[in-house]
Amino acid sequence: MYSIIRSILFLFPAEKAHHLTFNLLGGLMKIPFISSITKSIFFVSDPIQFLGINFPNRVGLAAGLDKNATHLKALGSLGFGFIEIGTVTPKPQDGNDKPRLFRLKEDECLINRMGFNNDGVDKIAERLKSRPKNLIVGGNIGKNKVTPNEEAKNDYGICFTKLYPLVDYFVVNVSSPNTPNLRELQDKGPLLEILNHLITIRKEFVGSGQIAKPILLKIAPDLSLSQIDDVVEIVQESGIEGLVATNTTIERSGLLTPRETVANIGTGGLSGKILQKRSSEIIQYIHQKTNGKMPIIGVGGIHDADSALEKIKAGASLVQVYTGFVYGGPALVKKAAALIKSKF
Repeated sequence: MYSIIRSILFLFPAEKAHHLTFNLLGGLMKIPFISSITKSIFFVSDPIQFLGINFPNRVGLAAGLDKNATHLKALGSLGFGFIEIGTVTPKPQDGNDKPRLFRLKEDECLINRMGFNNDGVDKIAERLKSRPKNLIVGGNIGKNKVTPNEEAKNDYGICFTKLYPLVDYFVVNVSSPNTPNLRELQDKGPLLEILNHLITIRKEFVGSGQIAKPILLKIAPDLSLSQIDDVVEIVQESGIEGLVATNTTIERSGLLTPRETVANIGTGGLSGKILQKRSSEIIQYIHQKTNGKMPIIGVGGIHDADSALEKIKAGASLVQVYTGFVYGGPALVKKAAALIKSKF
């Protein structure tokens, strides 16, 4: 069934299809009992405690699909154990010029240069006040494009503060290739400044009686091993809880899509099947380097149940899908969660 729906959606430009899908999904979920029936079909119960949070299963939705927390109820019915919203910035921003989302069908990949398009933290926070109960929601936070890197910690701090009572965990995004100079924040100095700032804010919340919400850092797949070593050291030094590995890549090697087609698309982050090997290698490297003590959410290249299981075997505790979900639909979520449950 999903293959037929996908064939129709793929007749439209990628971003247009994205909005059509959500409009269709939102309309369906307004029909009585459809949400509960859908969840009964796709949801696999496999409870796990991770970072003090009780996740109903290990398969989540990565940030980027529901940037503005507008479709949490509908997405929560499709079998996900958790949903990550964002990337959220302090002020609303339109993102980069369109077209900015492209399919590489032969590779089951996407190239995006969205540019943190979102409604801004105030509107998103207001929506989260009525989020579905019993749904685990993560907040992926970033900085506005116009904010100089020297002032980036303030943007992350604003988002962190306003979302703190409303999400279950945070992901610090300094690894998107689609905001100019953002990846420079992965260097030790600026990254520690941001993370230490968030830790300070968290201590204030804890001091006022709130629980400590976990903070994870999302890293790029393009880092060298020495850079990954630095990241691990930064995580340990700052006191944040773990890593999300990995974001999209700026690499273009190994694709089946003709080079000319890829070149004509231009810049952006590449996601999808091509990332499977590199992402798993990074997860395994971090897991081994830290003797299994570094909490990791694995994302990148998950396109079937086996590639999801591969991330868990490499050392991730949870996994997230995005591009694989676009190509495979909710059946991917169910199959991945079921296979992981059968093996762990």
